[in-house]
Amino acid sequence: MLRTALRNVLANKARLVMTVLAVCLGVAFVCGTLVFAESSAAAYRAAASKDFAGIAVTVTPKYAPPGAGEEAPGALDDALVRKLAEVPGVAAARPAADGSATLNGADGRPLRAGRAWSNLAAAYVPGEDGNDSRHPLVEGRAPRGGGELAVDSGTAAAGGFEIGDMVTLATDGPVLRKRLVGIVETEDSRVTAGGTLAVFDKATAQALYASPGRYTSIDVSAKPGTDEFELAGRISALLPADRAEAVTGAAQATQQATYTDTLTRGHQKMPMLFAGVSLFIGSFLIVNTFTMVVSRRTREIALLRAIGASRRQVVRCVLWEAVLLGLVASAAGFALGLGIASVLPDLLSTPQDALPDGPLVIGPLPVMAALGVGVGITVLAAWLPSRKAAKVAPIEALRTSEQPPTATASRVRGVVGLLLLLAGGGLLVSLTGAKDASEENLQNAMSGCALLVVAMIVLAPLLAVPVIRLTGRLTGRFGITGHLARENALRDPRRTAATASALIVSTALVAGLAVIGNSTGQALDRQAAAGLGADYVIGSRGDMTAIDPGTEERVAGTPGVKTAAGIADSTVFTGGGVRRIAGIDPAAVGDVMRLDFVSGSLKDLGPGRIALSATVAREQGVSAGGQVKARIGRNQEFTRYTVVGVYEDNPTAGEVLGSRADVQRDGFLPDSVQRILVRTDGAAVSKTIEDGLRAAAGNSPLVQVKDRQALVDEAAGSLADLLTLMYGLLAIGTVISLLGIVNTLAMSVADRTREIGVLRAVGMDRAGIRRMIRLESVTVAAFGTLLGLAGGLFGAWAVGSLTNGAMKEYSLALPWGTLLLVCLVSLTMGVLAAAVPARRAASLSPLEAVAAR
Repeated sequence: MLRTALRNVLANKARLVMTVLAVCLGVAFVCGTLVFAESSAAAYRAAASKDFAGIAVTVTPKYAPPGAGEEAPGALDDALVRKLAEVPGVAAARPAADGSATLNGADGRPLRAGRAWSNLAAAYVPGEDGNDSRHPLVEGRAPRGGGELAVDSGTAAAGGFEIGDMVTLATDGPVLRKRLVGIVETEDSRVTAGGTLAVFDKATAQALYASPGRYTSIDVSAKPGTDEFELAGRISALLPADRAEAVTGAAQATQQATYTDTLTRGHQKMPMLFAGVSLFIGSFLIVNTFTMVVSRRTREIALLRAIGASRRQVVRCVLWEAVLLGLVASAAGFALGLGIASVLPDLLSTPQDALPDGPLVIGPLPVMAALGVGVGITVLAAWLPSRKAAKVAPIEALRTSEQPPTATASRVRGVVGLLLLLAGGGLLVSLTGAKDASEENLQNAMSGCALLVVAMIVLAPLLAVPVIRLTGRLTGRFGITGHLARENALRDPRRTAATASALIVSTALVAGLAVIGNSTGQALDRQAAAGLGADYVIGSRGDMTAIDPGTEERVAGTPGVKTAAGIADSTVFTGGGVRRIAGIDPAAVGDVMRLDFVSGSLKDLGPGRIALSATVAREQGVSAGGQVKARIGRNQEFTRYTVVGVYEDNPTAGEVLGSRADVQRDGFLPDSVQRILVRTDGAAVSKTIEDGLRAAAGNSPLVQVKDRQALVDEAAGSLADLLTLMYGLLAIGTVISLLGIVNTLAMSVADRTREIGVLRAVGMDRAGIRRMIRLESVTVAAFGTLLGLAGGLFGAWAVGSLTNGAMKEYSLALPWGTLLLVCLVSLTMGVLAAAVPARRAASLSPLEAVAAR
């Protein structure tokens, strides 16, 4: 049976090539993503190892116990540096004062804003030779005073800096301006991956990131032959356990590589998702191909049964064909996956997130995944056709064509499909009254959508006849060729449905995502505009970062500003959850926020009193006049707060509103504000006001000024990943559907050789044959598209109700342009898929075709 399977694969290689391509795509995405992940991790480890090359041990401070002063034992100072240098096995001890700094480029725009983890700053600490080996100079000189700095060459290029330029920067406070005196090189992976580096003189860095005379760490290099773990033990013996610790360079390299890899792990999710979708859709093509191959070999299988082959042997024969096919697809997919892995870094890298360069690392996991996925998916998809093949009785050898399904089989299919449709549709309809995007409801929605898709696939052969007869009115306008195309599609509804199944799934996914994405985007636009009464929002770029206290007063005095309301943001712990609280002044907030109260108001807001969003109030089970136990920020004790009002969810206000005095007293950044909402008098020009506000904020790279339109665009921008996903799924679905239609039409042309010969003999020209095949392909594509659109729109309508519960402004909004694009792409794929089969059919000689067996 194995030899028989091999001969069958070789005999049908032209028909099975499309199936190999479908499996190959899925395997390529899986293997490419895994190789990319391993290669990236290895590159990060290599870069991190290079960062810590020559560093055997690093001494870092621990948090000082309460009441410990600067002179407490274990402080990282010059005395400790000298002591470490005398430890046996130590070659040198070099102190460091590191932190973060965000710079403005020469154009006034912040460089790599909002990424403090890669906006690095360091002290230039020269060795005995007068140079700092960690920051070798390539141009200019080292900074010597508080008004000077150096940057790395990448930052200089990105910011457009030249020696002598004044550079604007900020650490965590007022804006600083320093003259650029030097450009250095660095191998720090956080900088080479798209970050920035600012280098100060030692005294300035100590004042900014530690304290005068203190350091943030001390790097120790070892003499040749010294074990770094033994050296770490000797150094640890000198350090107070509660004030400082010694960490080996290898441990630091591993930690930094892991941290950087974690921050960029999201790059791996999108390719893996595409892999799953391509395999899922491709499985329909595999099932369809094997079903058609088994149908064409009915007489052959019956003869095998007649000469003694058991049903189990027939099943094994078909499954062995699937294994051989899977092995070929796995090998091709693995090779293609290596190509994908090699180009992914360039595709996913941005100027802000540059992925490290490095060789491809091929471990055992991608190889095992290629075999497991390619062979496993193919064998699973071929299992049903193999069982069908085993049921062929020897008497079937006397029949010359495949028999249509019995009435009983059709009724069973209809009942099963209807039950699945009722289960999936009923589950989705039941969610329309939930109005709550809880995890349980989201899981139910996903289950309902999955049942709905399966129901459409099961019912597709039964729906093909009425739908194609309806669309056949359009193809009928092409005369006899259109009529024949419709009848050919109706000749075997099961084959037509199986061919269109991949298109049904991909169209349903894309249509559903498109509707939900478009509706959510418009709701976010309305929500961002509706909750904000201010014309501008001044905020810090870092999470929970303080704005310079003097900024609020300067903003209020800016010409054209009517109201400037500072907001203190912090966290509040209540009911087992952590939420954001905004500390406001009720007298000023009315001009800059639009709050719609369900009950109560802000007039009684003050110390010990808070207002809750409707969602939080519902979760806490309280209303206006009730009380909740909570603690704000660093306050360690829970306090009872009186709820003075409940307002509709508002992105500007957040989850909880509190007294500004309470939040500034107990928050993590005392006596500070994190946002300033600005209302103008409407008389000044927008550009003039914006420039004035930026000037009032000191043109700090840590502060951003956004108008209402910028906030709306930012809210809509969060859907960019969804749009990328949607169009990626559309591309994958259409490509696999194209392969399926080509495969089906090619086999159909082979089956209908004599029929095509008769048509040619009675007078149909080659152009008519080509037109008939194309129209048949378009008919199948139209059927799959219509069924997929119906399912996707219904699912989007049902799932959208959950979004409506969390977002009051949500309403169903159909993206007509996207839906039209989906239809055009599907129909175009139908025309393209028919190109080769139509040409082959038209090239048949009438006499040879009629004589074909």
